[in-house]
Amino acid sequence: MKHLKFIGVLLTFSLLFACNEDFLEPIPENVISSENYFLNDEQIETGVIGIYDAMQGINSTSLNDNRGIQQEFYVTEMRSDNTRTKNQEGEAAQFESYTITPNNGIVENYYRSTYNTIYRANLVLENLGNASQTAAPIFEGEAKFARAYSYFNLVRLFGDVPLVDRVISPLDAETAYTRVSTSTIYDLIVSDLETAAANLENGEYARASKAAAEALLAKVHLTLGNYLEAQTLCENIMGYSYMLEPNFNDVFYNEGNNEIIFAIVFSPGIEADSQDFSAEFMNGVGRTVGVNYVTQDAVAFLDANGGPDRTPFSYRIDPFQPTQNQVVKYLPNGEDGGADGKTFMSDATLSGNDWVVLRYADVLLMHVESIIAGGQDTSVSAALNSFQQIRDRAGLTDTVTNITKQDLLNERRAELAFENQRLFDLLRFGEAQSILSAHATATGGSYSATDLLLPIPQREINLSNGLMQQNPGY
Repeated sequence: MKHLKFIGVLLTFSLLFACNEDFLEPIPENVISSENYFLNDEQIETGVIGIYDAMQGINSTSLNDNRGIQQEFYVTEMRSDNTRTKNQEGEAAQFESYTITPNNGIVENYYRSTYNTIYRANLVLENLGNASQTAAPIFEGEAKFARAYSYFNLVRLFGDVPLVDRVISPLDAETAYTRVSTSTIYDLIVSDLETAAANLENGEYARASKAAAEALLAKVHLTLGNYLEAQTLCENIMGYSYMLEPNFNDVFYNEGNNEIIFAIVFSPGIEADSQDFSAEFMNGVGRTVGVNYVTQDAVAFLDANGGPDRTPFSYRIDPFQPTQNQVVKYLPNGEDGGADGKTFMSDATLSGNDWVVLRYADVLLMHVESIIAGGQDTSVSAALNSFQQIRDRAGLTDTVTNITKQDLLNERRAELAFENQRLFDLLRFGEAQSILSAHATATGGSYSATDLLLPIPQREINLSNGLMQQNPGY
């Protein structure tokens, strides 16, 4: 049962977002606008739900639609050593071969979709003065969580990006197209998440919470090298009611379980509230037919390191094409259990699987990382305990007495495989250059150091009239 539904309330809210080409400042085409709509708690609540709707994205074949989380695997997993396309053709194959062009429509859509979420967050923040004293802090926390989450992804994927922290007019090209330093972007991210953590309580996994803000902020601090701050945040969360699911498979097929801190929710059956990324993990049912297949490198790694209670629920052999391997975690509505017994709805492109953004296992591993604190290893008992919990659940019951940096990176790959974490982990651990270069050499790609960042979409460069410069290498 989903805890957040978008459809009915958005029949009204969608009138506010009939957009022209400027996604940073959509122009309403109807009589309802932000100036005469967001006047009370109920109306502002629709704006908050609209933020989550933008994060969710539109289940569509068109790259003109905001696709949200539904295409994030292209710019993350497929640029790592975890997944690839089946046929190595078209724009999708550019990600695995490191031949992405500034005109890649998927990159442009991801950039545009993420800024649409930021716009909707800014719209709510602009109207907080019309909210009640009780509701205003909660609305602020949710909007700032979403804005921080969006900017955290942008800054890691594109580097310097425009900082839009308010609703701007279509004529404000300087704000829309001036790239600011990553340090300035991170200042906003930290500030937003601190506000969200202070304003929100725990409870709803489908909406921002105190724990979600703290977990995301911990990852931000790890990225910035602020290890003590990250450790404190992780230990805060470890004192809440979250826990590991005893069965690894239940993390993904018993939705809303005690391990999930924040997820972007979907419901099956209709395009308005379903997703199609699950279909792309399969053969012959996706719109692009097998876009997110498991690499041989990931198969060998999981076979050696995943553990008997985790590997079977991470990947499987494609039952229709035994030379290929599929992601198992998000097979369409396979709530019936075992990796070989999952059932599929009649149209896999209308799947209802949630996308898990933050879960307790990630927090435990971030806790270990914060204690290692940029060093090479640790034998601190608190770190060993957090690490051992992950290993025990995976069926790897050997007693851990020391954890190296490589041990932790390996455990994160095994635990969080195909959850869009691998590329960011490699970047944060300082291993992206060596590992991705070796992977590209082994698979015939053309990796170089400039491929660590995506290109700024050429459309943005053109619209900026000289204000925006392209990333090196493109």
